[in-house]
Amino acid sequence: MTTYALTVEYLGTPFVGWQRQDNGLSVQQVLEEAAAMLNDGVVPTSTAAGRTDAGVHAEGQVVMLDLARSIAPDKLREALNFHTKPHPVSVLRAAVAPEGWNARFSAVHRGYRYRILNRRPRPALDEGQVWHLPQRLDVTAMHAAAQGLLGQHDFSAYRAAACQAKSALRTLDRLAVSRQGAEVVVDAEARSFLHHQVRNLVGTLVEVGLGRKGVEWPRRVLESRDRTKAGMTAPAEGLCFTFVRYPAEPDWA
Repeated sequence: MTTYALTVEYLGTPFVGWQRQDNGLSVQQVLEEAAAMLNDGVVPTSTAAGRTDAGVHAEGQVVMLDLARSIAPDKLREALNFHTKPHPVSVLRAAVAPEGWNARFSAVHRGYRYRILNRRPRPALDEGQVWHLPQRLDVTAMHAAAQGLLGQHDFSAYRAAACQAKSALRTLDRLAVSRQGAEVVVDAEARSFLHHQVRNLVGTLVEVGLGRKGVEWPRRVLESRDRTKAGMTAPAEGLCFTFVRYPAEPDWA
């Protein structure tokens, strides 16, 4: 048995999320069924660094995959990409995993990006990959509000009601809001995130950007630990899982 590390990108639009579910096709199912073609027909089990929801995209998801046979990483990458067609899932890099490495539990840093198309015309090329908000957003106010959320806090006010994490204590290392042309981009970085945490943070910051709430309001919401006081959960399609970092990186091919 050989354990491989994979860096994977995917368009989340046609999937029920990363994890296998009974109600539709998942990214995990596509990847595992492709790997079965290289594993004597036996469907292997994979583990991802983060379980993205339905409609959420990834450009740097990291996956751990066990195969009964040994395959050169570059050949594994090419073979998986052949067998995942025509689904929008692509293996960017592959490596033999370091001893004791785990895609989820060995991760020390994760990043997400949320894209808001902030213009009057609706999207055409980026449909399904951005949240379209035609009203002008005050990015300076949003960024200032975001800085009050950095550090270690109880993020109960910003997690989903169905979140299964035992503790809501998380350390938010970066939450930056910037305007890039017609887009407002929110970059979030932490060791780990709660379920819907980034989308709830974005939905709350948008209230500030629209002028409905003051710059200090997201911090007061945080301190309340009350989810009902925060803004809406931003739509899934604007979110992308951008990267994962490890103390010992695999020798990527």
